[in-house]
Amino acid sequence: MYELVKGANVGLATLSESVDSVIVSLGWTSPTGEGDADVSVLLLDADGKVRSDADFYFYNHPVAPDGSVQLLGKTPTGSGNQDRISFDLTAIPDGVERIVVAASRYGDAHFGELDDLQLTLADGAGDGLLRFEIADAGSVSAFIFGELYRRDGQWKLRAVGQGYATGLAGLATDFGVDIDDDAAAEEALDAEAVDESAAPTPQAPVESRAPLEAVPAPRPPQDEAAPKKAPARPRTAKKKITLPREVRRSLAENDSWKEARLFPVSALKSDRDRETRATSVLLSVMTQVPEFGRRLTAAFGAPAGRMETYTEVSLPHGDSPRRPDGVIRVERAGKLWTALVETKTNGNALKAEQVQAYMDIATRRGYEAVITLSNDVALEGSPLVDVKVDGRRKHKVALWHLSWAEVAHQAQMLIRHDGVGNMAHAWLLQELLHYLQHENSGCHGFQNMGPAWVPVRNGIDDETLCQGDPRALEVVESWERLIRQVCLGLGGELGQRVLPVQRARRGTDPGARRTLLADQLCLDGKLQAELRIEGTPGVLAITADLRTGRLRTSVEIPAPEQGYPLTWAKRLVRRLSEAPADLHVETLVEGEAGGPRGTLERLRPEPGDMLPKSGVQITGFRLSLFKGMGSTRGNAESGFIRSVDDAVNRFHTSVVAHLEQPAQRRAPVAERSSVG
Repeated sequence: MYELVKGANVGLATLSESVDSVIVSLGWTSPTGEGDADVSVLLLDADGKVRSDADFYFYNHPVAPDGSVQLLGKTPTGSGNQDRISFDLTAIPDGVERIVVAASRYGDAHFGELDDLQLTLADGAGDGLLRFEIADAGSVSAFIFGELYRRDGQWKLRAVGQGYATGLAGLATDFGVDIDDDAAAEEALDAEAVDESAAPTPQAPVESRAPLEAVPAPRPPQDEAAPKKAPARPRTAKKKITLPREVRRSLAENDSWKEARLFPVSALKSDRDRETRATSVLLSVMTQVPEFGRRLTAAFGAPAGRMETYTEVSLPHGDSPRRPDGVIRVERAGKLWTALVETKTNGNALKAEQVQAYMDIATRRGYEAVITLSNDVALEGSPLVDVKVDGRRKHKVALWHLSWAEVAHQAQMLIRHDGVGNMAHAWLLQELLHYLQHENSGCHGFQNMGPAWVPVRNGIDDETLCQGDPRALEVVESWERLIRQVCLGLGGELGQRVLPVQRARRGTDPGARRTLLADQLCLDGKLQAELRIEGTPGVLAITADLRTGRLRTSVEIPAPEQGYPLTWAKRLVRRLSEAPADLHVETLVEGEAGGPRGTLERLRPEPGDMLPKSGVQITGFRLSLFKGMGSTRGNAESGFIRSVDDAVNRFHTSVVAHLEQPAQRRAPVAERSSVG
């Protein structure tokens, strides 16, 4: 991979023959595991200014209508995050000469607190081309990592590495963005919040308007401390359509009357029927709801453009033709992007021979991608199928995987939270979601812990499971898949980004990390995971104790910086007034294993019992709920998967939701109207 140093530049054409579409990733790690930042992109004209506020892309305005820019969201990497931006360079307007790629932090946080800052560049297939490592960010709250710029009709990248002490608002203002400082508008937009939605959120452009005050003359980036002012941001005002959660009163005489659906499932008798129907339903909705189709394909390197989809296409391959379940084709500026789709439903696994055949066909025919779609969840470093790539061929085909849980998550995010352009689109997505969630569709997401589940549980019970047993590694991988699916489900309900936390250093091999977790499972019989939920203090921890058959969900919240311990205890009890009586509350104290603990039922009349008698300093509180663990490996009512999902949802609804501060909740992406 090509290495850049600060101030250096390189032509993209010298790195790869295919740079029409590129992905820029900004990465960092945090020593505490809590630090984060948000990316932003500015399209600049020859004068170094945005042409209008619509050229400023950030968490509240993440996608260009023409698909030239798309913020793809965060991916956890060990103790940090990687934030990706997709650029379709063929779609960048002619009037744009430079593209600034930056990131910002909030409050008193600065980039000097983060480690391993770097910018990487990959082609549309995801192959890494370039890296720029940054070691001297300093105490600044906004930072320009790099910029793409035109030179003699070609795109080049410059490693900038320069900070702004005035934050995102100062950076944006310097490049001509009209920042709205009006107090009433600021109140209406709510407090500043981080939008880490699981995937890109299509949205109308920021409206262009006359500035409320004169834009100051450009000033050079500065590292000196600047006077603080209230956070500011451009308005986003176009209405989006969402559907209400409440079910309308039915006009049916009784429950036996079934509402007519656009995509019926009652006639599905075989797995082949389910695969054919599911593929056709999904691909047709992708073409009719552009926001949805673009959201699913952008991360795979597809450009924004006119999309057409097909099913059961016959393609020559050896002695007999092959029929992939579907084909996606996107046209932009006279160029075609094509992906073959292979679909599985229920518990059916992808077949390596089938996928290999489609990869070979795509390579020969010059297609860009093969997309597999099943209930399984892909993991980094653990491919669902092994395929061979002929390195002698110049044309490269990318292999991507999408789970049905991810499809349902994206549909739910659009119709419940982010909104779509019109009521017809919302209704189509509602019908798609109803189809996917029906018990007969076969599209229910990850639903089986695998054949190793029962032997591993038995081995833990009778203490015969040894370190190095490959079955323990299988269970650890299944657990990680389950946790990723739980994040998708919870995130779709909340409309917030929910990510698994991985306590491993950046660059740690995923296989080595899972091997360590498998060995730990053999020793203590526990599966453990942590979830970070946007707008929530601390992380939600989940522990499945296979020895005792119990699930523990917990969260640690830090003690306030000011006030008296008794006041903290009383305030916590008040905030947990609706929480279950059997909630366990433990006081965390400095330098000791643990402080006083008890159930909420016992502590409600006497909050002072939470205080340590020795007067040692309180550092925080741990809140925990326990419940029985499902035993079977499947997704039935008594299954392990269902019990984990129920435990997380119950804990968040009854405990964590009451800890969220109003200012921490997700800021509106746009003014939305709800249609009943």
